[in-house]
This record gives sequence, C-alpha cells and structure tokens, in this order.
Amino acid sequence: MKSSPRTVAGNASRVSSPCTDVCRIDVVSGWCEGCLRTLDEIATWGALDDGAKREVWKQLPDRRRALADARGTS
Repeated sequence: MKSSPRTVAGNASRVSSPCTDVCRIDVVSGWCEGCLRTLDEIATWGALDDGAKREVWKQLPDRRRALADARGTS
C-alpha cells in the first residue's frame, strides 16, 4: 500500500503529514508501520519547518523498501 500525503486541519504548513492512521512502531527499525517516521519525527512534525518535513518525506520510499526487504515482502 502506498502512502499519500494527508493535510491536517488547522495546519498552516504547505507540507502535509505522511500519517496514514496506522500507528504501530516496528521494534526493529523504530519506524511507524504506517507513515515510516520515527517517534521523534512524529512528535516534532508540527514544529518542523517545511524543508525539514520534505527531508523526512524523501526518506520514506527507502524506508518502505527496507522494511519490506526485512520482512521478505518486497
């Protein structure tokens, strides 16, 4: 399943959250199984500037592949 950006109501940022409402942390990678962010990235998302948010977004495809490879579901 491919994640898609979700706009959070009241968020003035132009960069939407990658949250998919599947909030489980993979114990091996430390990434959320839904949005593939770390707990720190999730917790600080609202305070990050747009550039930092874009940097997180850039990492998500590689994280998705790594998680799929680790599970043998690529």
